[in-house]
Amino acid sequence: MAHLPPNAAIFSPSVARAAASAAKDWNFVDSWLSARFKGRPAPPFERNADTLRALLALVSLNESADEDRDLLARVDAQALRDAESWAADRDRRLDDRDAGGLAGPPPPPPAIVDLREDVLDAVEEGLPREGRVALDAVAGAAVELGLAHGDAIDVARGMVDLQGRIFEVERAAARVSALRRYVDAETEKMEALVSELEGDAYRPSADLARQNLEAQRALKAMTAKLPELEDKVASLAASVGAPNPSIEQVRREEEEYMELLARRKDLDAKVKSFQGLPPDVDAAREELEGLRDELRRLTQRRDTVFEGLVERETPRKPTR
Repeated sequence: MAHLPPNAAIFSPSVARAAASAAKDWNFVDSWLSARFKGRPAPPFERNADTLRALLALVSLNESADEDRDLLARVDAQALRDAESWAADRDRRLDDRDAGGLAGPPPPPPAIVDLREDVLDAVEEGLPREGRVALDAVAGAAVELGLAHGDAIDVARGMVDLQGRIFEVERAAARVSALRRYVDAETEKMEALVSELEGDAYRPSADLARQNLEAQRALKAMTAKLPELEDKVASLAASVGAPNPSIEQVRREEEEYMELLARRKDLDAKVKSFQGLPPDVDAAREELEGLRDELRRLTQRRDTVFEGLVERETPRKPTR
């Protein structure tokens, strides 16, 4: 009704009721704004129907939020009282147990348990499908890792440790597998060697006992003759005189032997040059003279050929 002048008369009952309701709502909004600003004037704004509806919706939401906050405050206060009572009871029971009593720590208060269950249920119901899958994965990992609390950091640390242990176990398994293959290969070699040793090639001959008996008899006979042979050797050494050369004598004889070897090599070289000649001296001389004549002819032929070559290659001066 802001478009009507203040002194305009209202003749319609419906318009009058709407104006009265709007005035009542504005009074409620003004009192709520005054309570919120605590005596300070509210910021100026346009007073129309849209503004009234927005302010009424804001008031309703604010009151609902205040009620929820008050409810949570009362629940927190009650949970705090229950927790303090439970802590005091726990301390008393621990003191009694230390003093010799059998009472253990008390269970958590039912209010705290119920509140925790309600909060967890509400969180789980409000999660999307991906969130539930992630929560189940974290919970399963915490159970598998033996963690009392499913903290993401503890679960990640446990997963890393578990991955490290898996890698170490895989390496150990690979080393054990390699060692087992080596042991199997060596076992096969040993079995083959045992089979070969148990074969006919390594079996003793049938007359081994007889050969052993004959060898023992021969050994006994030689042992019996050994003193006699020692006496013969001693008497022979005394009569002949065993040589006892010195180091200097051995060195001189070695040098003479090396000189003889060198002389032999020279003689072998000289004799090798006469290889192919007949064994008769006269025949050898005749063959030698024939070879000398042939050498002279070849020398003369070489000289003749060389002179002709020089003549042919020497340039001639032109005759005038």
